Amino acid sequence: MQSSYNLWLVVISFVVATLASYTALDLTGRIFLLASPRLRHVWRLGGAAALGVGIWSMHFIAMLAFSLPIPLGYDFATTAASLGLAIAASYLALHITTREKLTATRLLAGGAVMGCGIAGMHYVGMAAMQMTPGIVYQPAWFAGSLAIAIGASSAALWLARALSDDDARHVVRKRLAAALVMGVAISGMHYAGMAAAGFSPGAVCGAANGVNTTWLATSVILFTFAILIVTLILSRFDARTTFLVGAVSNLNGQIVRLATLDSLTGLPNRATLTERIEHAIHRAQRQRSLCAVLFMDLDGFKTINDSLGHSAGDQVLTAFAQRLLLCVRASDTVARLGGDEFVVLAEDLGSREDAGALAEGVLERMRMGMWTDSQPLQVMPSIGIALFPHDGDTVDSLLKNADAAMYEAKRAGRSTYRFFERSMNEAAMRTLQIQNALHDALAAGQFSLHFQPKFHGGGESLAGAEALIRLHHPQLGDLAPLEFIPIAERSGQIVQIGYWVVRETCRQIRRWISQGLPSMKVAVNLSPRQMLQPNLVASMLEIVQAEGVQCEQIMFEITETVAMQDAPKTIEMIRQFQACGFEIAIDDFGTGYSSLAYLQRFRVKQLKIDRFFTNGLDVHGPEGSAIVSAIIALAHSLEMDVVAEGVETESQLDMLRTMMCDEMQGFLLGKPLSADDFGNLLRERMVAA
Repeated sequence: MQSSYNLWLVVISFVVATLASYTALDLTGRIFLLASPRLRHVWRLGGAAALGVGIWSMHFIAMLAFSLPIPLGYDFATTAASLGLAIAASYLALHITTREKLTATRLLAGGAVMGCGIAGMHYVGMAAMQMTPGIVYQPAWFAGSLAIAIGASSAALWLARALSDDDARHVVRKRLAAALVMGVAISGMHYAGMAAAGFSPGAVCGAANGVNTTWLATSVILFTFAILIVTLILSRFDARTTFLVGAVSNLNGQIVRLATLDSLTGLPNRATLTERIEHAIHRAQRQRSLCAVLFMDLDGFKTINDSLGHSAGDQVLTAFAQRLLLCVRASDTVARLGGDEFVVLAEDLGSREDAGALAEGVLERMRMGMWTDSQPLQVMPSIGIALFPHDGDTVDSLLKNADAAMYEAKRAGRSTYRFFERSMNEAAMRTLQIQNALHDALAAGQFSLHFQPKFHGGGESLAGAEALIRLHHPQLGDLAPLEFIPIAERSGQIVQIGYWVVRETCRQIRRWISQGLPSMKVAVNLSPRQMLQPNLVASMLEIVQAEGVQCEQIMFEITETVAMQDAPKTIEMIRQFQACGFEIAIDDFGTGYSSLAYLQRFRVKQLKIDRFFTNGLDVHGPEGSAIVSAIIALAHSLEMDVVAEGVETESQLDMLRTMMCDEMQGFLLGKPLSADDFGNLLRERMVAA
């Protein structure tokens, strides 16, 4: 019997197959990501219903597209049985493939179950026509349709699992492409099954008087699209809800972590420590016991951070934090305040000696240097101890006094501990007084410059000078640079002070020239804070030009440690200075961790040997001489002049002459002089010449 198909219903059946496939892929991915077993079961049931209806509808719409020269119909009970078979097969397949681990065996089993279910649904649906005589199936096409069903189902389940990650890039496009492939496969199975069916001439459809096929086709199409689309919407909505709930939960966790813990080390932060010290004070008051605050700062950490970089510094801080936890009692609180500052809060102490024993234990364990973290850099802390109630009865007072004791430990030689004493506050008060004095020093004209002469290698002819700042305060008296410069650096006042030094140096050069004295090259030090200024070179050039001085008369000195903090940036800044006509010197060479490769790229005018190595010429004998000789040879090979600082003995002078050192400065040759006295020195040299 000759058969035909309604083209529109064929197209609609393919669209339904594709939509059902996409729904299956989306649901499988959704089920796989669910953590709750109960939710997985609910979504398997809903997914099986949607998937089963979608696959059954595709086949049924395709069968409604099929027509014979006789009236056709479908038995309601048999048709319902085919739908139930599709839903059951879908549930079994989803149950097998959405387990925690999808093995090849489970994949094949799921594909076989679903394929057989789809094929069974198809042939049960065909039986609903109740043809007389019955439909005869060709074995080859029948076997082919079954193979296509199992193959398509296995591929569908594998693709569903492979595309289960909602966060994967372009996952929607991939699922849509996979759904199209699966739609083709499902449609192929159906039409292979229809090709297998043979209808005898004169056959009669026993269900022809059943449901009207036009009404049935319209109802099935609308009902199927509604179920699949609603299922997709619910899946997306639930996925977004789950994502948002998870994101909010994670965000809350991050907020709590940021609010209470240090992000680098995972230790309690300042806020958490403050709260715990408050609780410790209340407990100690009730129990009449002692508690101690041990304030720690890592010795030499700045050098590590500056020379090896912040990444290495972070590794040191993390390793120290973990080691410190192993050095204290389980009941103690270990916190990081920031930078390289750590605090240990120890409660329920019997005596002052218990706090000292705890500090000594930390130092002893740290000195051992045998740690499982394999961190090669050994760092030691200086520790200050403040006790409640003897050294303070508030969080602020205990931390402040422990901090003061820590600085006393540093002054005592580092890598040791000190208990707080009232006299220690005097040093803190002195720092505060100097900081306040610096605020008014520039406006009040309390700064002045001294000039230390620099001599050529022979030690007789004057090569130039180094400008050195001095501060005279009406109440505090004369302050040494070593006392006020670090305070100005920390407060940021050093930037304006540095500009004043350059401006005053230029003015003094003009005064000497106006007095008929020879032009002298004067070196000015640049501080780390100044080096961070983005417009430093332009500002210096503007000052020098405004004062009417040639740039060639100013040399800027940058310490080796500062230069290596950001070597590429230093190279760029040196090039800018040199383009303006300024000369650059690397100061304190040998005290940092300089890279010879960068030293070559710096291409500075001078290399200044630190006074430590100059002193070593006398103290360390041949070894000291070998080091200085090597530095001079290195500088000369890079076409740099060498200046030796801190020349204080005749033997040092003689050895430096022998080594062909270009310039020297030190107390033996000339102490720092006021501007007028340096002018007299220039005048004397002119007369002698």
